[in-house]
Amino acid sequence: MKKKERYDKILGHFREKMPVVTTELDFGSTFQLLVAVVLSAQCTDKRINQVTPNLFAHYPDAKSMAKADEEDVFEWIRSVSYPNAKAKHLVELARILAEKYDGEVPSNYDDLLSLPGVGRKTANVIQSVAFGKATLAVDTHVFRVAHRLGLVNKSDNTPYKVEMALTKYIPDEDIPNAHHWLLLHGRYVCTARKPHCEKCEIEALCAKNL
Repeated sequence: MKKKERYDKILGHFREKMPVVTTELDFGSTFQLLVAVVLSAQCTDKRINQVTPNLFAHYPDAKSMAKADEEDVFEWIRSVSYPNAKAKHLVELARILAEKYDGEVPSNYDDLLSLPGVGRKTANVIQSVAFGKATLAVDTHVFRVAHRLGLVNKSDNTPYKVEMALTKYIPDEDIPNAHHWLLLHGRYVCTARKPHCEKCEIEALCAKNL
């Protein structure tokens, strides 16, 4: 099977089964989405959704968080991974947003990357979810599923290489959804330690069958 045909079949399946899809993180604004994504690094969305309601009740926007002490933010996020570093990043990025962008999250990619705690994956999520741009964030789930489904080559051994390989074949209009399609498939079906192949509707397209 040629790679384009593989992409067509897999994308066709997801378009039919998950026509409407978005992040499982809870948020009420672009700023809150940014905070949640920063917090979610090496942590589950479920845990983040348990933490953010109280955090956002105290600091609903960038201008309020910009006035906070790192120690105060830490108290609300102490149960997530690397809370000290994340508290520092959140207060710093909130201050930059308040001072430079009037409290709003910029849509420009380079501006996003300039914020503390924001790397390529986080910037891609914000651009895709908040601004509808054709960017594809590659997390551990997307990385794993892309390889298992034969969408990328073994030589695509970094998140950046996987991102470039996927966006080469996925139409721009599908890219925002494709991140969630692959992520959710990896989170609930094609899991890391023991994939649930028996309930996978695209198991026949798995690279192990090549």
